Amino acid sequence: MISKELIKKVRRIQIRTRHRVSDHFSGHYHSVFKGQGMEFHEVREYVPGDDIRSIDWNVTARMGHPYVKKFVEERELTVLLAVDISASHAFGSTPQRKQDLAAELAALLAFSATINNDRVGLLLFSDEVEHYLPPRKGSGHVLRLVRDVLSFTPRRPGTALRPALDFLNHVMPRRAVTFLISDFLFNEELRKPLAITARRHDLIGVLVGDKREQAWPRAGLVEWVDAETGERYWVDTSNRRTRRQLAGMQLARRRATLEELRRSGIDHIEVYAGEEYERELLRFFRMREQRLRM
Repeated sequence: MISKELIKKVRRIQIRTRHRVSDHFSGHYHSVFKGQGMEFHEVREYVPGDDIRSIDWNVTARMGHPYVKKFVEERELTVLLAVDISASHAFGSTPQRKQDLAAELAALLAFSATINNDRVGLLLFSDEVEHYLPPRKGSGHVLRLVRDVLSFTPRRPGTALRPALDFLNHVMPRRAVTFLISDFLFNEELRKPLAITARRHDLIGVLVGDKREQAWPRAGLVEWVDAETGERYWVDTSNRRTRRQLAGMQLARRRATLEELRRSGIDHIEVYAGEEYERELLRFFRMREQRLRM
């Protein structure tokens, strides 16, 4: 049974994201993510200025005067949201945890897809594929998708990217727009699985973080528990050098992830829990639009 609290969470996200979609992102989404090609729509009489290469010679011969074929963009796309639900996403130094931000971003992208009549699916992963919701259309499907992101309890705490990408490449034979939503806090070789998937799909990395992970407070002796491995460490946060080392490790990890994405030709969006993300999303859309005009 779905709890009342979960229903309220889904409703809040629906209201927030639908407002943002209608006000900011729907038009950008439509202009950036094009269809898979052109499909035949109808024939009509030739008018001066039409491209003679589009003349339908069979219809022209039957009718006795020229007709041209009219094509329209094959608009329908498949969008897949691959969302990391490992234990590290439960962290939050603000009322909004990383997993809450991931759910809101997934909702925003899913509603954008639905408004543009695209199909959208969901893949939840830890260090294995935990849940798969095949692409479909409709607002009801999107609400189920958001509910699943918010409520699904992973079987395993760790993270691994390769199983998720291998699964994606197996179940999605046609090219799909794929948003990989993760904090990327895992230790594995990323280059090969990212590069393979980027060749098959339009892969976009969405890096979800928390600013406190990169700027530790001065809070004395703190027991730190690794959410994914269960290992425990005592850290003296009153030591300035220790705080700098911890922040430097996180910053180096983030820079390494961004470099791997760039080397694989994958665009990225970087957002943080407890902060507004509109600017980063608009930056991404405008960058894509500018690229299409070149």
